[in-house]
Amino acid sequence: MSRKTEPGTKSAAPASPPEASLEQKWREWERYLAELERVKSPRKSSFATRSGIPLKPVYTPLDWNSESYPESLGLPGDFPFTRGAEAGMYRHQLWTMGQYAGFGSAEDSNRRFKYLVSKGATGFSVALDLPTQIGYDSDHPRSAGEVGKVGVALNSLADMEALLDGVPLEKVRQIRTTANAIGNVLLAFFVCAAENKGISPRSFNVLLQNDPLKEYVGRGTYIYPPRFAVRVTADVMEYCARHLPNWTSVNVSGYHIQESGATAPQEIAFTFAHAREYLDEVLRRGIDVDEVAPTIWVFFSSQMDLMEEVAKFRAARRLWARMMRDEYGARRRESMTLRFLTFTAGSALTAQQPLNNVIRVTIQALAAVLAGTQTLHACSYDEALALPTEEAVTLAIRTQQIIAHETGLADVVDPLGGSYYLESLTNELEKQARCLMDRVAAMGGAVAAIEKGYIKREISQSAWLQQKQIESKERLVIGVNDQVTDPIQKMAIFSNDPATERRICENLKKLRLSRDNERVSQALGQLTKDAREGVNVVPATLEAVRSYATVGEICGTLREVWGEHRDSPVF
Repeated sequence: MSRKTEPGTKSAAPASPPEASLEQKWREWERYLAELERVKSPRKSSFATRSGIPLKPVYTPLDWNSESYPESLGLPGDFPFTRGAEAGMYRHQLWTMGQYAGFGSAEDSNRRFKYLVSKGATGFSVALDLPTQIGYDSDHPRSAGEVGKVGVALNSLADMEALLDGVPLEKVRQIRTTANAIGNVLLAFFVCAAENKGISPRSFNVLLQNDPLKEYVGRGTYIYPPRFAVRVTADVMEYCARHLPNWTSVNVSGYHIQESGATAPQEIAFTFAHAREYLDEVLRRGIDVDEVAPTIWVFFSSQMDLMEEVAKFRAARRLWARMMRDEYGARRRESMTLRFLTFTAGSALTAQQPLNNVIRVTIQALAAVLAGTQTLHACSYDEALALPTEEAVTLAIRTQQIIAHETGLADVVDPLGGSYYLESLTNELEKQARCLMDRVAAMGGAVAAIEKGYIKREISQSAWLQQKQIESKERLVIGVNDQVTDPIQKMAIFSNDPATERRICENLKKLRLSRDNERVSQALGQLTKDAREGVNVVPATLEAVRSYATVGEICGTLREVWGEHRDSPVF
């Protein structure tokens, strides 16, 4: 049997004599493959993944030692969980199909959440506006012009009650938030809103993002200095472990790290370094690792390099399992099983030719499903232009539903498992991520690495290299640096009501006049005392929220005790 070679090769792969040993055959193939790698491509000068991992032209069993199958792969639902968190995966239950939503007032977002549920969403994420995320009320001078723009304005318990009014919580498998610096406040909002509705907070599931460390290296919506931010996160984790074990107390975010320009190994490594920081703080309080670890999730991005993304998720599951067992001594299967939420990559969406984003989102969603995500959000094609329209949101939900019900991918667990390329890439990503994690640990942990500027420098360097590749056309982005002559695609764009900010501020003024301000003062006084004395601040936050204290008043109280973080140049 003859084999054709690539253009420029001298001869086809040598045919081994029948009596040749297996070892001889592989040596011959190794020589052939080495020759094939030397052939120059007319298309690219070099081939690598999005993260810069060099790619061979073809992968064989030489690139993956299948004898290591039990310890490196195993079966889905078994250690080290490379192939999936559960044995049957989507055969038993499909992933939670969620959408990220929130804008304007609580009443505006309430209507959007009900719309999403009516279209088949089984979860949703509460997007908060920037003032809320950094602990300012809507009428604070720094909030002007930003109220309700990139998310919903939630000033008090009254807003949370309006946000959830009539939303069928029994039909929603998971409610998520973007609360990071204010994780304690959002926890209290959900708990107190449930109490006022006569519902047990344990009767539904809330996934609190509650991950402030990535704000110092990614998004920038931080409040307190990093060490106090870790304390608040640990307070929430401790409270959930003891009172709300079915809630996800922290959703450690690699998404925003990746969106800032990180490579796949950096996304895994820095996310896990942050998780270590939170976990170590909780364990210092005497809580057993098997009490708190099952309440931790991870939030990943799904980018355009389909195979690298599938490998990334699988490598992360294996690395987490080994870390929890070997470093933390976890005994429960739930502690070693990494569960993750995936968002398709907003940074990959383009304002140019926005309908192309439908294809991009589909590919990214496929990667997450192929890798076995637990929850998935698919971006809308118009998000590079504005908040998504109802039409775009519906199509994003339908994308997930079509993948789930029409492609057959939900019928088989880890369908790409065993691919020589995928397994080789999974191993390489795990190795590189482990190396970066060890480097952060040697610096004294994530907080120390953040304070030294190391993590931010690494991400910025990666972002710069990626931008250079686009500008030089080493990496093509259709509609941006290639095929740019297509006609402009015109479409309807969502816009906020300009009167929304004024209306929200007027309601806030009425709230302050109608509530029991003496009760508010007492609750904030207790919060000050607990913050100063090192007591868990969640109980005092709950009482402050019950009294209808505002986000700005609660966070302002903690600012007075702990101060604010001021960023500094890292280059």
